Amino acid sequence: MVANQQQNYISLEDYLAGEETSPIKHEYIDGQVYAMAGASDAHVTICLNLASALRNHVRGRGCRVYMSDMKAQIDTANIYYYPDILVTCDPRDRELTNYKKYPCLIVEVLSPKTEAFDRGDKFADYQQLETLQEYILINQKRQRVECLRRNPEGLWVLQFYHPGSEIHLKSIDFRTPIDALYEDVTFEDNRD
Repeated sequence: MVANQQQNYISLEDYLAGEETSPIKHEYIDGQVYAMAGASDAHVTICLNLASALRNHVRGRGCRVYMSDMKAQIDTANIYYYPDILVTCDPRDRELTNYKKYPCLIVEVLSPKTEAFDRGDKFADYQQLETLQEYILINQKRQRVECLRRNPEGLWVLQFYHPGSEIHLKSIDFRTPIDALYEDVTFEDNRD
């Protein structure tokens, strides 16, 4: 049995108006709206550690760092996502107050329920953003960061960072030890 999408379709205008007053965030995928879940202590700590360091790095350079309350619009796919961290250096984004269209860097901290989506369909959607240069996936169970970087030919190249690594985000020429991302993070015992 297939659900009737027309029955649950929400117009873009209704979605944007609803997000302005909604007590919870929703992502929008071509007429369908999905509520966002809360995050773990590790997830929030990693996001704050990285966003703070990124903000200090780009200060005075014309770039802006946003955490999970700023939407990324993917015009070509009729999608609005709330990335964990978004960095934009494009002056066109300064005119947009409730979403950004021209990020150079997007970061997602992986959770068990969203990991497959973040790696798959969401990444495919983000690739449609012509200004996006790097897509970062951060593991919250152990020190592991994956950087998907668009090369000059337009292909996405994967680079891994492990314990002891220095992370380099070329899109904004940012460097940090991986330990700084995981400062104050308590890893759960992964054994059953």
